[in-house]
Amino acid sequence: MDPKLSDIEHPATQQDPTTPYDRHPAGGWGSVEGIARVVATSQTSAVAARILAKLNKPGGVMCSSCAWAKPAGPARFEFCENGAKATMWELDRKRAGADFFAEHSLTSLRAWHDHDLERTGRLTEPLRYDAATDRYVPIGWEEAFALVGAELRAMDPQEAVFYASGHAGLEAAYLYALFARAMGHQNLPQSSNMCHETTSVNLKTYIGTPVGTCTLEDFDHCDAIFFFGQNTGSNSPRFLNILKKAVQRGCRVVTFNPVRERGLIEFKSPQNVKQMTIGAPTQISEKYYQLRPGGDISVLAGLMKCVLEAEDAAPGTVLDHAFISEHTEGFEQTVEAVRATTWAELEAHSGLTEAMIREAAQVYLTAKNVIGIYGMGMTQHVNGWLNLGMLCNFLMMRGNLGRLGAGVSPVRGHSNVQGQRTVGIGEKSAHMPADKLRALFGIEPPEQDGLNAVHACEALLEGKVRGVISLGGNLLRALPDIERMEAAWPRLRLSVQIATKLNRSHLVPAEVSLILPCLGRTDRDIQAGGEQVISMEDTFSHIYGSVGGAEPPSDSLRSELAIVAGLAKATLPQNPNFDWDGWCANYDRVRDLIAATFPKDFADFNARLMEPGGFYRGNPARERIWNTQSGKAQFTPPTMLSALGVIPDQPDVLTLITLRSNDQFNTTIYGYSDRLRGLKGSREVVLINRTQMARLGLSEGQKIDLVTAIEPETERRVSGFTVTAYDLPDGCIAGYYPELNPLVPLSYHEKHSKTPAYKGTPVRLVP
Repeated sequence: MDPKLSDIEHPATQQDPTTPYDRHPAGGWGSVEGIARVVATSQTSAVAARILAKLNKPGGVMCSSCAWAKPAGPARFEFCENGAKATMWELDRKRAGADFFAEHSLTSLRAWHDHDLERTGRLTEPLRYDAATDRYVPIGWEEAFALVGAELRAMDPQEAVFYASGHAGLEAAYLYALFARAMGHQNLPQSSNMCHETTSVNLKTYIGTPVGTCTLEDFDHCDAIFFFGQNTGSNSPRFLNILKKAVQRGCRVVTFNPVRERGLIEFKSPQNVKQMTIGAPTQISEKYYQLRPGGDISVLAGLMKCVLEAEDAAPGTVLDHAFISEHTEGFEQTVEAVRATTWAELEAHSGLTEAMIREAAQVYLTAKNVIGIYGMGMTQHVNGWLNLGMLCNFLMMRGNLGRLGAGVSPVRGHSNVQGQRTVGIGEKSAHMPADKLRALFGIEPPEQDGLNAVHACEALLEGKVRGVISLGGNLLRALPDIERMEAAWPRLRLSVQIATKLNRSHLVPAEVSLILPCLGRTDRDIQAGGEQVISMEDTFSHIYGSVGGAEPPSDSLRSELAIVAGLAKATLPQNPNFDWDGWCANYDRVRDLIAATFPKDFADFNARLMEPGGFYRGNPARERIWNTQSGKAQFTPPTMLSALGVIPDQPDVLTLITLRSNDQFNTTIYGYSDRLRGLKGSREVVLINRTQMARLGLSEGQKIDLVTAIEPETERRVSGFTVTAYDLPDGCIAGYYPELNPLVPLSYHEKHSKTPAYKGTPVRLVP
């Protein structure tokens, strides 16, 4: 049974004053102090100041901490606390070379915390795992390439998986995707599979594009912004300056999120001396509603009911009938389904009252141009597809797609996760056109779809995958069902990790395991043709060139592109159309290949590479061209009212939300402070509201285990977590990613994209 709203002791629009929270605005002196702390604990060189001064500016390094836009007219300091942390983390003078690995076995390193593993410093030379000593030992580059090439040639192509994090530039990503298809497979899972794949798959169905429709310019013209499940303060802090300007000119912000995140409540810009000293913070969200996890569908259905009522009261004045008639289909069926919902149902699933939803609807009804922003709080659900479909419905009712100041906008995390997909990283032939590959390289690319992250894991568990190459990232730590995956990993024949720093994935070896250290984003990349530039794509589909400014930590390091080329050259048969050495010498030539393969997106790539503000590769949906099956944007009827796959109907079963802290970027843990939530210290905590704590007979500070409440044939348990009172809706708890990933079954994922349901897993708390 769903708890009654009266069971919740404080309204979903107010902060619970009895539990921890940060009383300061996002940004402000807390952000400055956070940067200072990283500087104090990092052995950074003077070059760090020069790189930060040009970070996210033309001719500088494009930050690796998030995918937010780099404006053509940048601020004096065009970086945030997280960007500074990521930059200085990479510039740390500490080194993890052969001497370090001679001192530490993998067995001993597995007892280290993730934070401490990366704090050992930059990797300096290629390494091979020696099972006899349980240590990594040095290996020469050519020997490493030859070893990997021999292993890959001995496999059926379908037994190999090429994973990519969002770090590598477009050039390395393109060659990596080409390498896989030339080898004969499309097993190209990517970090997007764990985050925003719900967008890539479902948004294309609804409006014909796998990415958001907005650009930075839209935030100068929007009248209202509706946020769903996105934590701007921790995940894309530079966005806060844009929001501040929008609010100050009259834009109204409405936020729906189970957690009250400081970045969407109030903000002090570190760029503004007056505001930092004597000025008041900018209030960001005019309305902030703590809905239950998965309740977005019900909230959006309620908002749509309000719009329909307004249209009924004043026919022809509320809905954008011309847009609906000319550009969409499915409207009548969707309206019928929305009208059939009752307010009692919507309240029960959303955790909000009818009055709250009507209050939010008034903001929408009085705004001409509206942007819908969302994050993983919408995408990481079993029925995330309908979350996204309902958001599109809501926007389309009043024509808020394909015009200036309006649109749908997912906020990406990894700096180039969207761009890698654009240039071919993906498991389908459509991700890299077969006809172009035939014409350019004379190869016959595979027709069989490859494996995404979940499918690759399933195949690994079944013994069908023998080799995994990881282009960056910390795959084993990022996956769901971690314990099962770590148990299966040693059965692999080959594991190759291309990385800058040591992480937990390196500590679970296959029969043949190598670490191939690469240049970081901040490092100068000097090849035979001189100093090279790499490129990436932001969340708004703009492309930027990035130029490293630091001397590499070791002469032995190679660029990601050079490593991919070396592996491909050692694996693939001779082909006169594959000029791996020439491509390594001059990345311009790779960009010419990208332009030839994707001419609509990358025409004149090299000529536009350093354009201030990046060059826009375009989006047909922004022009109201709908590349859907019908040629029109699709309304989606609500067939359920919660995005949860399993809705708890027992009082001891709760919905788990996993979170990232303010001191974290994906699986990289910079420290143990979660300043913007008023938390610090151990990450092994369970956040729960006091009412629910009392109902379950728990006390603050008590140690508990968490056990997954589905798939009982496989027990999934984490132990020794501390009960911590926190302001959350009834029926749910929260804790940190990736520490709680073991509780999420591999099979518990979004229906169409297989994105793990990290924001809605049913669990029990066991004292």
